[in-house]
Amino acid sequence: MGETLLELRGVRQEYGAFVAIAGVDLAVRDGELVALVGPSGCGKSTLLRIATGLQRPTGGQVLYRGAPLEGVNPRAAIVFQTFALLPWLTVQANVELALEAAGVARAERARRAVAALDRVGLDGFESAYPRELSGGMRQKAGFARALVVEPELLCLDEPFSALDVLSAEALRGELVELWTSGTMSTRAALLVTHSIEEAVLLADRIVVMDTRPGRVVHDLSVQLPRPRGRHDPEVVTLVDRVYALMAGQTAPEHIEVGGAPGQGRLRALPHVAVSALAGLLEHLAQRPDRREDLYRLAADLHLDSAHLLALADAGEVLGLVSVGGGDAQLLPPGEAFAGADIQARKALFAERLRRLPLVGWLLALLHAADARRLERDVVEAALALDFPPGEARAQVDTLVRWCRYAELVAYDDRREAIYLEPAPAGG
Repeated sequence: MGETLLELRGVRQEYGAFVAIAGVDLAVRDGELVALVGPSGCGKSTLLRIATGLQRPTGGQVLYRGAPLEGVNPRAAIVFQTFALLPWLTVQANVELALEAAGVARAERARRAVAALDRVGLDGFESAYPRELSGGMRQKAGFARALVVEPELLCLDEPFSALDVLSAEALRGELVELWTSGTMSTRAALLVTHSIEEAVLLADRIVVMDTRPGRVVHDLSVQLPRPRGRHDPEVVTLVDRVYALMAGQTAPEHIEVGGAPGQGRLRALPHVAVSALAGLLEHLAQRPDRREDLYRLAADLHLDSAHLLALADAGEVLGLVSVGGGDAQLLPPGEAFAGADIQARKALFAERLRRLPLVGWLLALLHAADARRLERDVVEAALALDFPPGEARAQVDTLVRWCRYAELVAYDDRREAIYLEPAPAGG
């Protein structure tokens, strides 16, 4: 690889008292495609915005070609998860937007836009409107809009996640073809993805992040020739290794359950449905030794890596599953849940939830409140001391869903209030 284009030194991002990213060091060199992977909330997309100058970090340095980055990086372009095309403009006009903003003459804008669309396989659709295109074609237009400015650094924020499986597979292959053909002016690429397999198939390096706070925990070199097949033994081995690195090892119970709000050790709840967690537990219960490789679980259950790791995380929080060495092991409470009827499952889930300081905190607040009732805004405001506002709301959503399933709380959707139901007569 060549000289360093982008360098992050000790980058830190805070939102009030919440530390989203702490002390991240990262370099992207000329000639390499780097993939950032990690659990939801670890700051991958935030790092991408910082790298392009769309967001200024609260600490650390961002350097491009050795010079401090001030404002938006004119040598970088970004492709977003959503297509972000203006529906009232033609495909060509959408691609020309960035050139128009840069003051490029009309004739030159048109020439470069047509060339970029041809490069991504959209020749003939210049006059079409976004509504006329499939999801994959709209994302190709997004790629063309990024490439038309001839960026040195191409940043990709989960660019395939909004597509169906076949469209995503085709577009990944076309990106590899563009990258290896030498027809792009792009010198380096930084890809944020929630898919471990996607990272292994595309990247020269995989940077693994962890959360609370977001930080780099592993930096792996991928020395496999392209094109790479998902069933190639070397690819399977590396995917399995990255799963193991991301899943880590189940910690002791006091660490897994975390602390109560305001104690600085609040454990974020994974945003998964109880029904999906039940499916994982039932699948593990069918294995001879109640254990399965995470990579095989993803394939068997048709889950992407982000969803599977979130389910495994939920199992760890609740003491139903343990994770180690890239495997998920069903624990006795998890086996009991998998074999129980509906009411027994609810009772067991309630017992597991009561172990969590976050749940104990909510129940204590409700018992102390007038009419044993709280507006959800009050709970969100309290959690906002430990989480950024959007995540605080998501945590309340998950907390309420889990506790409602376990019949620990009830919820008034119309008034957006959480409450304890009256105890049964004589209870």
